[in-house]
Formats: sequence, C-alpha cells, structure tokens
Amino acid sequence: MAVAKLLAAFLAVLSSGGFAGAWDGKPEVDDGMPLMIHPLRPRLSTGGLLGQKGRVPCDSWRFAVETNTLRDWKTVPAWCEKYVGNYMMAGNYRRDSAAVIDEAIAYAEGLKLGGGNGKKVWVFDVDETTLSNLPYYAKHGFGAEPYDWTKFGAYVQEASAPALPESLRLYKRLQSLGIKPVILTGRREDKREATAKNLARQGYTGYEKLLLKPQDARVNSLEFKSGERKKLQNAGYVIVGNIGDQWTDLFGAPEGARTFKLPDPMYYVG
Repeated sequence: MAVAKLLAAFLAVLSSGGFAGAWDGKPEVDDGMPLMIHPLRPRLSTGGLLGQKGRVPCDSWRFAVETNTLRDWKTVPAWCEKYVGNYMMAGNYRRDSAAVIDEAIAYAEGLKLGGGNGKKVWVFDVDETTLSNLPYYAKHGFGAEPYDWTKFGAYVQEASAPALPESLRLYKRLQSLGIKPVILTGRREDKREATAKNLARQGYTGYEKLLLKPQDARVNSLEFKSGERKKLQNAGYVIVGNIGDQWTDLFGAPEGARTFKLPDPMYYVG
C-alpha cells in the first residue's frame, strides 16, 4: 500500500508539471559519451510517464514517429515536450545515434571498393545528421512550438550548429576508406555560404559535393533529394550509402545501396 501511495504521489507531480524545473545548465559528461552537443542537462529521467495523462504515452508516440507510422505531424504534442527534451539531452539520443553509426561503419568496412574510378560516394543529410540543431530546439520546445522559418533561418545563418559527433565519426571513417561524402540538404541556396562555413567549422571538409535546394524549387524534400541522387548516378557515381534523420532523406529511387536512419523526434519533413 505504501508503494502504491508513493507511486500515486509521484505520478501526481508529473501530471501537474512539477518537473518544469527539471533542467539545469551544468556541463556534465553523460555516461562517458564525449563531445556534448549542448550543455543543458536533465536533473532526472522521467521516461515516457510525462505523456500519459490519459493520452498516448510519449515513448509510444516516439516509436510511431521513428517507424514512419505516424506521418504529417506538425509539432511534438505539448504533453511530450519534456519527454522529448529528456530523450534528446539525457544520453538516449546519443546512444541510439551511436548504434546506427556503428552499423554504418561496419557495413562500409565490409564493402569491396575495387573499381568505380573513385566515384564511390555516401550521401549525408545536414540538419540532425551532420549538424545538430539542439541549441536552437532547446530554446523552442524541442519541436513542441510551431516551426518558425524566420527564426530558424536566422539561426542557420549564424553557422554555429555543433556536429553530431557520431556522424562526424562515420564521415571521417568513410574518407579513410576512400568513400567520398556528398552533402545533400533541403536547405535553400541562400544558406549555402553559412552551411559550408558551419560544416567546415565542425570538421566536415573534403566532401565531393554540397547540394542545396534551388531557391525557386517547388518540389518536396523526397522529390528533390531522389532527383539529386539520380543526377549523381547519371554522372557515374555509385551511391554505396545514404544517411539522414528523415524518411524523406532515404526514400525515392535511387536510395543508395544501403540506407541508415538516425533518430529525430523533434520534427517531420514530408
């Protein structure tokens, strides 16, 4: 009975928003993971309980998002803001990313790379793939606020986004294997200078191409990215791998010999 009362009291605190202050700014190292993306740290883990309140639990919501079952959503549910923030900051996001990257590296190391005239390439997305926008989203509800093109565009122009360390590890390993990175992003051409500067600052150098969406393009992300991959293929490139945080980074022929999906519960690109 005492345990039941304690659990009831704990859930009452959660449902009342009692963890609104469950964040601090201490730059702690989490679980031995190097190179923090952003210094904001959760004081304790709240798991998926923050999302229950009679609704779909937030861990179940995130599962539906990551499996592409839930589509065309506009914002993170308000009751899941703290859950998503906890996931992104408490180490789970980094561990999940590392699991994807470890498999990508194992795959790349097993490739037979003979021939191809040096045209073996690996396609990388930018936002939440090579670069992390956590410093921005930590100030904007981890995706619970409606997307603001103007504010995010101003952030991009600062060229200050940190690297996702796991992706940088893959990037460097591919280069050592002789596989050339191609950066393919849905950012518009007016962001080229800032994007190139940001990538260079974070160690992404020596890529084969940096492909951005034309300023006047009216195609969606899937159409644009699959079209650019087709152009690469027509130019004689062999796409041995493709990695991104959105399913639209990976769908649409030619996808590449193998695709890798990084986690991202903060926003959806259709």
